[in-house]
Amino acid sequence: MPPKITVFLQRIPLLFLCLILSGNTLFARDGFSLSNEEQLESQSIVRGKVISESDGLPLPGVTVQVKGTNIGVVTNFDGTYEIEVVSPDAVLEFSYVGFKTQEVEVAGQSTIDITLVEDVSLLNEVVVVGYGTQQKEDLTSAISVVAAEQISKRQSTTVAESLQGLASGVTVRGGGQPGQEAKIEIRGLKNLQNANPLYVIDGLVTSANRDFNPNDIESIQILKDAAAAAIYGSRAANGVIIITTKNGKDGPMEVNVSSKVSFTEMPRYDLAGQEEFVRLNNMAYDNAGIPRQDLDLTVNTDWQEEVFRTGFIQDQNVSFSGGGNNSSYFVSGNYFGNKGTVISTEFDRVSFRVNSQGEKGIFSLGENLALSNSKSNDIGAPEAMRGNPMIDVIRLFPTIPVYDENNPGGYGYGKSGVANTFAANPVAIANLIDQQNENFRIRGNVWAELEPWSFLKYRLNVGYETSFDNYFYLRKAGSWTLNQPVEETRTEQNRAQFQTQLIENTLTFQEEFGKHNVSLLVGNTYQKDIYEQINGSKRNLLVNSAGGYFDVLDLGDQPQVGGFRNEASLLSYLGRLEYNFDDRYLLNAVLRRDGSSRFSDEHKWGNFPSLSVAWRLSNESFFESNLIDDLKLRASYGELGSGNIGNYEYLGFINTFGAIVMGRDQTLLPSATQVRLANSQLRWEVLKQTNFGVDLSMYNNRIGLTADYFIARTEDVLFGFPILLSTGNDGGNPISNAATVENRGFEFELSYRDTKGDFEYNASLNFTKLTNELVSLGSGLNESIQGNTITTAGQPVGMWYVLQTDGLFQSEEEIQSYTSSDGTVIMPGAQPGDIRFKDVNDDGEITNEDRAVVGSPWPDFEMGLNGNASYKGFDFSMNWIGSFGATVYNGFRSIIDRFDDDSNYRAGIQPWTPENPNTDFPRVVKASTLNARGDSDRWLEDGTFVRLKYIGVGYNLPEDIIERIGMENVRFSLSAQNILTFTEYGGLDPEFSNGNIFQRGVDFGSFPNLETYSIGLDLRF
Repeated sequence: MPPKITVFLQRIPLLFLCLILSGNTLFARDGFSLSNEEQLESQSIVRGKVISESDGLPLPGVTVQVKGTNIGVVTNFDGTYEIEVVSPDAVLEFSYVGFKTQEVEVAGQSTIDITLVEDVSLLNEVVVVGYGTQQKEDLTSAISVVAAEQISKRQSTTVAESLQGLASGVTVRGGGQPGQEAKIEIRGLKNLQNANPLYVIDGLVTSANRDFNPNDIESIQILKDAAAAAIYGSRAANGVIIITTKNGKDGPMEVNVSSKVSFTEMPRYDLAGQEEFVRLNNMAYDNAGIPRQDLDLTVNTDWQEEVFRTGFIQDQNVSFSGGGNNSSYFVSGNYFGNKGTVISTEFDRVSFRVNSQGEKGIFSLGENLALSNSKSNDIGAPEAMRGNPMIDVIRLFPTIPVYDENNPGGYGYGKSGVANTFAANPVAIANLIDQQNENFRIRGNVWAELEPWSFLKYRLNVGYETSFDNYFYLRKAGSWTLNQPVEETRTEQNRAQFQTQLIENTLTFQEEFGKHNVSLLVGNTYQKDIYEQINGSKRNLLVNSAGGYFDVLDLGDQPQVGGFRNEASLLSYLGRLEYNFDDRYLLNAVLRRDGSSRFSDEHKWGNFPSLSVAWRLSNESFFESNLIDDLKLRASYGELGSGNIGNYEYLGFINTFGAIVMGRDQTLLPSATQVRLANSQLRWEVLKQTNFGVDLSMYNNRIGLTADYFIARTEDVLFGFPILLSTGNDGGNPISNAATVENRGFEFELSYRDTKGDFEYNASLNFTKLTNELVSLGSGLNESIQGNTITTAGQPVGMWYVLQTDGLFQSEEEIQSYTSSDGTVIMPGAQPGDIRFKDVNDDGEITNEDRAVVGSPWPDFEMGLNGNASYKGFDFSMNWIGSFGATVYNGFRSIIDRFDDDSNYRAGIQPWTPENPNTDFPRVVKASTLNARGDSDRWLEDGTFVRLKYIGVGYNLPEDIIERIGMENVRFSLSAQNILTFTEYGGLDPEFSNGNIFQRGVDFGSFPNLETYSIGLDLRF
């Protein structure tokens, strides 16, 4: 990244704070005018004072505006103001953050004093904390709240994508493939299983996957520390995301209709055209001293143009809501369609939701029901020779045609001596393979409450979720890559059903005794998960009269069938005590006991306690400040579990398909043998987390700050490290309680909001700094090496472990003078223009023993910057995200810059030649791996980036216009996503995602985030 940009980004937090403080000072000046209009002789002066109803103290910074004009002032530090009005019939409007806006007719008065009333609904924001709610100001643990409108603005398939940059401690990595689900981490890597957080939607433990409609969200709470998440016990180690969907409100039926359409663009590689490719390819062959390829110069294919296209997304949503004094309802329907930017990729979802509730006397009843059907078409197939289109478009030559009638199926690809590449033709794969996943999901819950007394409430919650999954695969006749074995037509299909059954009983006692406020929750839950599947396949499909194939399973030959069934149960007991003394001292204690069928009887049960306390200094009698509204210190400790393993890991797997010959007659008898080692001593992972935090609110709640420091240590981490096959193990690496992982971090969220007449604005900055460490590997291991990474005790997971480059040899003399301490020439086979590697162990040769730890894939810190503003009918919002300091592996360059294997090349490179020695790009040579080693730091780059993730504007039609057309609101919006990125990373997208936790920094064919341009229309009537 250029130095100026780097310095600027480092100063963002300071600039942001200065802006807030200077803005507050500016608007607090006496008599500051919001108008540049000329003074009229008919104006008169109105003076007065504004105070708060709660404490009678003056309110500085209150906006006083003549309604319907741009004339306005702000109250002084003592709450006084002075304003000129143009008419004795004018109306003054008094507005201030955290207080209700008031209007007063001047009516010839020269003095108008006002008492503003606090907006209780704003100050007493309610947060869902699991099996209950709390006021946000009374939280004793680390919880982030994300506004629903922030989610609905973005064009995204899943909830996780929309959370990016909106909360500290929450890292999200996604991509633009249709139906792709983003990876989300809360406060770093808690274990080695790459698990997602626990999602709870309307009290049902489920997943907010691509089947879920984000438009239905009412609120999102992210439980980040152990004290907040402890109520969910053994499943909460990776954090908890609680989603509450919308409900109706009292009043006549309200209809909301929204339509958003988006166009998406794939970022493009900067690749060599035909002429440059031919020149470089010939140079590589000439330098190797082998005959050139007979390249077809009559062909000039732009493979990116053939494979990539402009995508199209539409998101259509309609909802009906309303209610009376004792009941309410919400009904919604949604269609989401995504035609992908890669040929033959798309995703469609149709969803429907009904939420209703009612009450009669001491009895309440409600339900939440959601139905969805999603369908995805993906390019490629689970075969050894399938291609990744993100890789194949750079491996294919511009001299290879898209179509070639001489090949089986009629598609072009590599040809020996003409195009020596084994890249797959994505156009061929798109046409020769049909692959579709379809899921019909039903999920919901029914709850009932009985409240015989105001202080006691019993709640029964019964949840159920099921999905019917249909996978279809059709392999047509034809080939897509060089030397591909001839394969007959084939279809594979499976049918599966997943079920979750949930029963919860809770009893809540809540009462005030003078200055004491006590709340006690006890309950138990039971959940059972069932997954069953049947599958089948046939080959040599019959051709139908239309030229296609009969793809039903009863046509064809070589039938194969299979199937399995998995079950898991979880029984839990839970309790929580909340205590508040005089709104100064707060305590929250939780205990949950979980028993899981995934563990043996000896280790089935686990206890997960937590304790959190808070001290509200601002309510102490000795605390006096006109600037600070609320100051609270927090501390917590909690233990959470994780049993994120297979259903039967503690049991041995038996293969019953064997046979054995026995006896004099050599009789063939059936046999069985154990094929996977089992560990009956498996027990819960335990996350022990300590958190210290502070919550600060200033200037009448205009400035807010939340800061936390945490230490999270996961012990007895469940993981299957590789073992030798000579042990007889043939069913995957057996799981054991081995490693210990620790994360330490600091995070803060700083926000500012204010209102100046018709102008409202707010901004927020969140910052996360995280340090990851693998404390120990366990199982007698000292290190674990995967690819170009190494994981060792005392270091972060997945550190870069590669050879180190040291420039280029410029002459034969340099090669001969590059020796070890004993005088051995280290690289005698090198030639001028080749890469010089460091001989770390000084043994006189370059081997794997010279690899060293050279960097970390973990960022030093991450940030999010959000801003929103509105003026009359216009609104504006934006979201920036940034990640700083990570070292990443550029898989794109590791393919196109290597030259030992045929692919296309990066445009504009200047390789070393005797005539061009002043370059850092080595000489190009075919069939030599010296300059192409994938295990060197040549492919490591700075992964720092700053991205404008979202920017949007909207306009609401004036009330007089919408009233004439019978509407309550009409809003138009324009927005864009991922359109501006500052980075020095040379791949498609520095914000890539890799599901392998040990190689999280490897970008090898990851589907990038897309430039997205959207237009929307929202109607309410």
